[in-house]
Amino acid sequence: MQQKKTILSSAIVLYFVICLEILIMISPFAGFFYSAFNPFLLGLARYPATRWLSSFFFVHLVAPPNGFLQFLRVMGSVLFVTGIVVFLVCALQVYASKFLKTGPALKALYSVIRHPQYLSLAISGVGLAILWPRFLVVVLWIGMVLVYYLLAKDEERRMLKQFPEPYQKYMESSGMFLPKRIEQSLGFSTTAGKVVLFVLLSSFALGGAFLLRDYTIAHLPLWSESNVAVLPIMPQDEPMLEHRMAYILNLEEVKSKLHGGESYLVYFMPPKYVMQGLIGDTGGDWQLYKQHHTISMITDFILHPSGHMAGHSMHGDASHSEHGMESATVRRLIFVTVSGATTGKKFDPFAVNAIRTPEFMIDVDVHDLQVLASKDLPVETAWGRLPTPTF
Repeated sequence: MQQKKTILSSAIVLYFVICLEILIMISPFAGFFYSAFNPFLLGLARYPATRWLSSFFFVHLVAPPNGFLQFLRVMGSVLFVTGIVVFLVCALQVYASKFLKTGPALKALYSVIRHPQYLSLAISGVGLAILWPRFLVVVLWIGMVLVYYLLAKDEERRMLKQFPEPYQKYMESSGMFLPKRIEQSLGFSTTAGKVVLFVLLSSFALGGAFLLRDYTIAHLPLWSESNVAVLPIMPQDEPMLEHRMAYILNLEEVKSKLHGGESYLVYFMPPKYVMQGLIGDTGGDWQLYKQHHTISMITDFILHPSGHMAGHSMHGDASHSEHGMESATVRRLIFVTVSGATTGKKFDPFAVNAIRTPEFMIDVDVHDLQVLASKDLPVETAWGRLPTPTF
């Protein structure tokens, strides 16, 4: 029994370590974390059958392009914060009961459901899956729902031994994870009902992630021409992109770096866009784990999703002061080659099985069509070669 409990507890720790990857990666511990975690992600990305697990199903690099996706992004923060707050409140209630020796916690949320802590962690996990939307996180969340159920059953067995009569009456009047009437209507009171409910929940979570990925890609403000697809980080840059991108591709400094036969995905962004290091290693300023603002960045990412996803940087506005200029028309373009991204005869820059390699970046005054800087990029991102978001 103790071994089983240890295994389940370890599974919970593993789940939250992976879910909290987005928070760890901008902390000073990122180097230690990825030295152990990176081989796992690279192993998944190496094989077509598992490559999808390390890919992303929701916007992370770009600002959500429509109201529905913006709502989902905000809900990710709301669910994550709400789940954590409820968990802490319930934990305080449990430990207060233990400290005061008043018996099991049966008041507040515990008067309606027997395991509000597990429910709150599951809700927080949904929020985390939106904040850091790898398919792997969804699969592990499904596993954790099962783990929570097994842990809850184990706790109830122990409580029945310790408080047989009062806890039996409590179980008869309360639901396990939802109010009793709701659970009964869902068939949760029978073993077959629990199995069916788990299968439906798993199908909804994973199927919903695939549908959300398709919907997200279909609504990205993508500009394309031949073998080049350009994705603006901010939707408000789309008019600028539409009017000037064809001219930018014809600049000599750009044409000389483009190779015939190669397909390119180009990211169009403010020069100081804070998450550009996920696309390519554009410089030390964008290796966020080397910054000394970890707590403020994490707080901003969770509590200010609209501002953060609009491309604002912790370094200030989107000006190009490093070139001695402050212009609203200066943009950074990161060119990434994409191989294995052809579906039939159509170029699909976001194909799960595609291999994306950073090539070079240019800084351009889009209004004057003047190249301010150009730089070849290493084959890895600022976090090495681990799979990173593509949109």
